[in-house]
Parts: sequence; C-alpha cells; structure tokens
Amino acid sequence: MNRILLILLSTFLITSCATIKHKDIAYITSETATNATLLNIETDKGIPKLNIFTRKSISEVKRPVLLFVYGGNWNSGSKDMYGFLGRNFAKHDVVAVLPNYTLSPDASYDTMAQQVAAAIKWTQQNIEAYGGDASQIYLTGHSAGGHLISLATLNPKYGIDPATISGIILNDAAALDMKNYLEKVPPTEVNNYITTWTKDPKNWKDASPIYFLNDKSPPFKIYLGSKTYPSITVSNKSFLKELNKYQPDVKFEILNKKHAPMVTQYIWPWSKRYDEIVAFINKKNK
Repeated sequence: MNRILLILLSTFLITSCATIKHKDIAYITSETATNATLLNIETDKGIPKLNIFTRKSISEVKRPVLLFVYGGNWNSGSKDMYGFLGRNFAKHDVVAVLPNYTLSPDASYDTMAQQVAAAIKWTQQNIEAYGGDASQIYLTGHSAGGHLISLATLNPKYGIDPATISGIILNDAAALDMKNYLEKVPPTEVNNYITTWTKDPKNWKDASPIYFLNDKSPPFKIYLGSKTYPSITVSNKSFLKELNKYQPDVKFEILNKKHAPMVTQYIWPWSKRYDEIVAFINKKNK
C-alpha cells in the first residue's frame, strides 16, 4: 500500500509541475445566459464555474480542447474531484476544461443541459486565451456527464451548432434513451428523479439524446463497460443502433470494467485511454 501511495504522490507531483490549473472561472454571466433560470440558480455552492488545465510550456500552436463533464446520477459530483483527468490530458498537449453544473434537486436535466451548453459556448469564445484551438473542441463525459454533453449538443434547443464540435467521446454514458427507461420505471423521489426528469413524458423524450441524432451529429467514440449497469448497456445499444444510420463505422469499445472504474481508470497517467483519445483527436484533425 505504501508503495502505491508513493507512486501516486510522485506521479501527481511530476504531472502538476508540467501543468497549470486556472481555477473557478465563471462561465455564465448576464451577457451570456440564454435563459434567466441560469442566473437564478443560487445554492450553497453558488453559480457554477469551470477549471482549465494547460501545459505550463507556452506554444505558438494552439492545442486541441477537451471539455469533460462528470457524472454522479445528476445529484452528486464536482469538477474538483477530477483534477487528475485535467492534468493528465494537459500533459498530453490537450487543453482540458472541467465545468461544474447545478445538481438535482436544485435543478432539472433541462437546467443542467443549459449550463453545459453555456460552458461549451464560453469555451468556444474564450479558450484561445488559454492556448486552446476553438476550431478543435471535443466533448467527453462519464455517466450523467455523457448524457449531458450529448443532450446539450444534439438537442437544437440548447443552441450548439454540431458543426462546431469536432467529436464526442462517451464513457459509460447514462440516459441516452431516458424516455424508454422512464416509461418502464417511472421517476420517484428516489435519487431526486422527479425533480431531475419531471413526471411529464414529453420531457423524457426531450431529455433523451437518441431522438436528436442526425447526419449533422459530431463524430462519436463510445466506451462501454462490460460490467456496467444493465440500463446503461440497454440505452447505449439503442443509441449506437440509431447512430449507425449516420455513422456506420462507429462501434463500442468494450472495457472489462464496472461503471465507476470506467472513470477512475483516468487517475493513472499511463492509462491507454489517453493515447486512444488523443489518437481520435489527431485522426479527426488530419
């Protein structure tokens, strides 16, 4: 155990020395908010902010950008739990953006998606000041985060032009077809699901990214855990079937992991996921 802790500490120090963290940047203002609801979310955590991780070394060449949205069943989690992911991507010459968003029961899926869309728009408008290339913006998310980045990009009501997103990497994404799930298992107060999804079936479809796929959707890369929750497996299979109508070459990248280890694997800077995602970015930019 001591040896593992020593390795982790050494890795953290080495990685931290090579990167810079720009902390708690507000991405929603009265000028950028598309809906008053975004500014009226006042909780003990305040208005959501984002962190940016970059290489310490300065480059004249703008670097690709990866915006990561964390999961937590829409009612837990924080950007500050995932600094390891931001630092490790920065070390791979990718500018990493990690936004917070307001959680249930203080917000519904719709407000969360609005906030994620606002974070994407802020990144498009401001990331070049941090060495990022605004024409190379990729999105990724684990669990609920995968749902939110997909919904914010695919559902046109959130105002993101899919052509401005270079790619989406899903990591054991949840709720890709929430309509199908909630019709079988209606929401209750458990996990704040009534607040998150409401009792209105029209909202369940509105909350489901699968119904907004089309030939303009950004390129996808999809990781799925072989030991994940059945509901995630079912919705991912439905999503991929629909996606393949427009992107026939996309296949699952199955990993022998449960749901939580699908994101904790990124703690290790030597994880193959970093090289795979960087390769996906480089391939799209050739």
